[in-house]
Amino acid sequence: MKLCLTTCNIRFNNPADGANSWPHRRLHLTQNLQSHSPDIIATQEGRFEQLKDLEDLLEDYDIIDQHRSWIKERMYPSFFLKKDRFEVIKSEDLWLSETPQVAGSKSFESAFPRLMTWIKIQPKNSETNLLLVNTHLDHIKRETRADQTKVLAQEIKKIWDPGSVLVIMGDFNDSPDSQVREILNESFPILVDAWKLFNEQEETSHHAFNGECQNGSRIDWILVDQKVRIENCIMDKRTSEGRYPSDHFPIVCQISL
Repeated sequence: MKLCLTTCNIRFNNPADGANSWPHRRLHLTQNLQSHSPDIIATQEGRFEQLKDLEDLLEDYDIIDQHRSWIKERMYPSFFLKKDRFEVIKSEDLWLSETPQVAGSKSFESAFPRLMTWIKIQPKNSETNLLLVNTHLDHIKRETRADQTKVLAQEIKKIWDPGSVLVIMGDFNDSPDSQVREILNESFPILVDAWKLFNEQEETSHHAFNGECQNGSRIDWILVDQKVRIENCIMDKRTSEGRYPSDHFPIVCQISL
């Protein structure tokens, strides 16, 4: 069974973005995401109204938010699943703080409360379970990201059955050779950075709607369990009428269970 996974920071609905603000790019982003026929879409940085708008636009997908009591000012990593493709076993939000169960909590001098969203799913007509984790780390301090990643790893270990396929994806706001990646590698040595398998040179994934970012790095990752075969992984750099669907390039990965 093959699955397509996509992760994308969709950029929050910021009127100051002008021509790149959400009302002007919502359809383009939707078309871009749908063009890959993904089974699973992971987004970061959306708030309640923006994510519900995106769900309406993604007619063949459901947002997994049944577990969630929305805090409207917060930005949530979220999963959208292809309808009728999966059984959702469980889902949860956990905050990357000293009190992960406390909604909206923050620690480690984080600029904003940050969190991980996880879902355990089973594709229909398959006996394989997947534990998918979607996260978005602090954008200011390396030390903060490292502490948040330690919480991330700690909480995943509590819920992960090693018999399940583990995938961690999202916007890590750090490069693949950072302490964040080192912590995840030590905690989960079974994970492979899918993009690195198919691309020899690193590229910038956050580009501020310019298509490039000087001295930037690939801060958006899909880390995949070695138990599955990774067929391909790309960074989608397409534009529509010269404009980008977000200030991050989507990362798209094909796997075979």
